[in-house]
Amino acid sequence: MPTLTASLVLASASPRRRAILETLGLPCFVEASGVPEVRAEGEPAVAYAQRLAAAKATDVATRFADGTVVLGADTVVVVDGDVLEKAASPAQAAAMIARLAGRTHEVVTAMALVRRPTGVVAEAQVTTRVTFRALDAGMIARYVATGDGDGKAGAYAVQGVGAGLVTRIEGSYLNVVGLPAAELLDLLSSAGVLVEWP
Repeated sequence: MPTLTASLVLASASPRRRAILETLGLPCFVEASGVPEVRAEGEPAVAYAQRLAAAKATDVATRFADGTVVLGADTVVVVDGDVLEKAASPAQAAAMIARLAGRTHEVVTAMALVRRPTGVVAEAQVTTRVTFRALDAGMIARYVATGDGDGKAGAYAVQGVGAGLVTRIEGSYLNVVGLPAAELLDLLSSAGVLVEWP
């Protein structure tokens, strides 16, 4: 079993992120953050994701005892320099999928570790390139109707029905799901939180 030097808290309500931690054998508590996901005007995508990851972890850390380590993460989909967040409506989701169809986009996950009361102790960003197949309007409408991409950046879920949209992934698959496994282990090790793995 992995050896941790501190209690680990995941500052996310994402069941996918929690499942990835569990798959890696990393015990954690889960506490969702209330930090609003609002991008500042002109803020670069990676900087935005990193700011949110740190803000989420810092927010949740205030609720725990000193020495606790909190992992914050934020995943964004980037195409043409624009950030595609969670769709607010089926029409918006369809527009996002149409924009990604037949093209390559980037999925960026930023991670931040906050140790109470020290603050941010380690950060990392991972980028994966994802290519979608060509899609017609009917296929896009049917996919959106499945609800598979609801509440997800870019309006799709690569681990769900959305796997059928993807023809190529360059980089970490789990990064697209929400938390890059190998890079997370490196981050925990560099911060002195993870002693041994597996």
